[in-house]
Amino acid sequence: MIGIVDYGMGNLFSVSKALERLGADYFVSADQDKLLQADALLLPGVGAFRDAMERLPAEMIKEFAKTGKPLLGICLGMQLLFESSEENGFTEGLGLLPGSVRRFPGRTPDGDQYKVPHMGWNRLEFVKESPLLKNLEEDYVYFVHSYFVNAEKSSDVLLAKADYHEQVSAVVGRDNIFGMQFHPEKSSKLGMALLNNFLIMVEERKAIR
Repeated sequence: MIGIVDYGMGNLFSVSKALERLGADYFVSADQDKLLQADALLLPGVGAFRDAMERLPAEMIKEFAKTGKPLLGICLGMQLLFESSEENGFTEGLGLLPGSVRRFPGRTPDGDQYKVPHMGWNRLEFVKESPLLKNLEEDYVYFVHSYFVNAEKSSDVLLAKADYHEQVSAVVGRDNIFGMQFHPEKSSKLGMALLNNFLIMVEERKAIR
């Protein structure tokens, strides 16, 4: 059973519908005791990093992470897994993965301007083998974000990257902690395949617990 964390800042409907289409058993809840009993947690997120950290049941999520059960952050939910963000001033994150979150500068080193937020389809480039990427081919996924994880500080957890004038850490993972900067539920075939691989991984890990 997948627990979707409801802390008032996630696109719960689209994520829930994606899991429904994949035939997954899931529930949406803000009940921390119930969420701790889930086989895996999904942490969605839309909005500002600082606001999210103020609303998030941070200690419960850290406790869940220690169980070894899979945890997947999506979009802002992925950024929250890292150590800090510069959005609206310095804000500490969950610290489950190494690295920081910073804003797209909106200007290349040559002085050319580009649009922020990054909105649209960009191609994933796989970097490391992972259960999330198993049997998949590189393709396009859908991004909506103004902030991104600094890949230089998260190279040990970088599974797939994309390019939007900067190197964007698009899929990250270490041990039982995973994240996707894009919206897999809005990313057509590859996005659904990634979510399905996460569900397969949850079942495999459940079987050996």
